[in-house]
Amino acid sequence: MSTYTAAVRDYAHTTPLKTGQRGIRNCSLEFPEIDPIHRAFAPMVRELKFDVAEMAIATYLQAWEQGKGISLLPIVMSGRLHHNTLARLPDGDIRRPADLVGQRVGVRAYSQTTGLWVRGVLKEDHGVEADQITWVTTEGPHVEEYAEPSNVERTSSSLKDLLHSGDIAAVVGGNGLVPVIQDWEVTEEAWFERHGTVPINHMLTVRTDLLKSEPEVVRGIHDAFTASIDDTRTDTSRSVRERAVTHGLNDTLLAGVRLAIQYAREQELIRSEVTVEDLFADYRNFIGR
Repeated sequence: MSTYTAAVRDYAHTTPLKTGQRGIRNCSLEFPEIDPIHRAFAPMVRELKFDVAEMAIATYLQAWEQGKGISLLPIVMSGRLHHNTLARLPDGDIRRPADLVGQRVGVRAYSQTTGLWVRGVLKEDHGVEADQITWVTTEGPHVEEYAEPSNVERTSSSLKDLLHSGDIAAVVGGNGLVPVIQDWEVTEEAWFERHGTVPINHMLTVRTDLLKSEPEVVRGIHDAFTASIDDTRTDTSRSVRERAVTHGLNDTLLAGVRLAIQYAREQELIRSEVTVEDLFADYRNFIGR
């Protein structure tokens, strides 16, 4: 039986696979220790370093656009609502999203998926376009070929330091800060009701050459992950993060992917036309579901 590598984070639904509690049909998997998991994304898209890898949806869209030889499986590994992640200092001048027009905002990378969803919310709910803000970043894209928009800057300073010095007005993420969206709990519930999905952070991907040459192996991996997701669901009221984890070409998953494509196009994270049918064509052709 052949062994393949799978770069995935520790979750309730991956622990049974990583510990060997749940077996995998047609193969075995090795799980390299990578923490944080986003450090696996660049090696996967640049070197195809792993056979299977968790990947941020924004990174995957850029990898697909560049023809990187990675196929998407309809398995959501993680997600959450991001309305409270755009934050400011308690005594800062920013009081509402509209105040960010013409300002500088920090984010780890312009292509970071959290930033994708935050910018989508700013446009959709508050009329603030991505190009009305200068995005100050500490990291570049995982996909080397991607050219960032002109309103993206790189810094060698920490975003925390820049926020406290006043060089940036707000930051995506950060502890001990105040959400820029004051009524974020109300607005994120309205967003969820409107779209019927939880924003997708990470999905499962596989090397396209492995999918084409060993479809039964990939089917076995796919089935092991989906069964583990099903087994770890609870009957009680689940958190938003738990609700985000899903699999199959269902309405919830497809709505999340369509919205990620829409936001990515609006923000110039990708510049090509792409549909969910395009993204899941390899899955349909070689696993046949």
